[in-house]
Amino acid sequence: QVQLVESGGGLVQAGGSLRLSCVTSGRTFSSYALGWFRQAPGKEREFVVVSRWSGDSTYYADSVKGRFTISRDSAKNTVYLQMNSLKPEDTAVYYCAARRFWANIATMSRPDEYDYWGQGTQVTVSS
Repeated sequence: QVQLVESGGGLVQAGGSLRLSCVTSGRTFSSYALGWFRQAPGKEREFVVVSRWSGDSTYYADSVKGRFTISRDSAKNTVYLQMNSLKPEDTAVYYCAARRFWANIATMSRPDEYDYWGQGTQVTVSS
């Protein structure tokens, strides 16, 4: 069993930055995929980024490529999402998610392919 707890959300002006954290507990393996998704009001949950726990593979959604960066601190069992140049359309609840096995990006971009979820953290970007 894996538990995920997000933090770091808040209110920021357009062009600003935020760093989200996702603390993981329980057993994780190098084959695990750690992803971030987001969900805006009235919209479906959307893929943002996924990275292999071992750190050797990462995929970003086109909408955040070049602005968001995923990283991890293995010693702290924490995955970070650094978000720069934020836009009002980035406003959403951001969720950390994990799945037991790395797969192709078509699979890992689907929320229903993930085994574990955090509770989410709100990010609001004002114009």
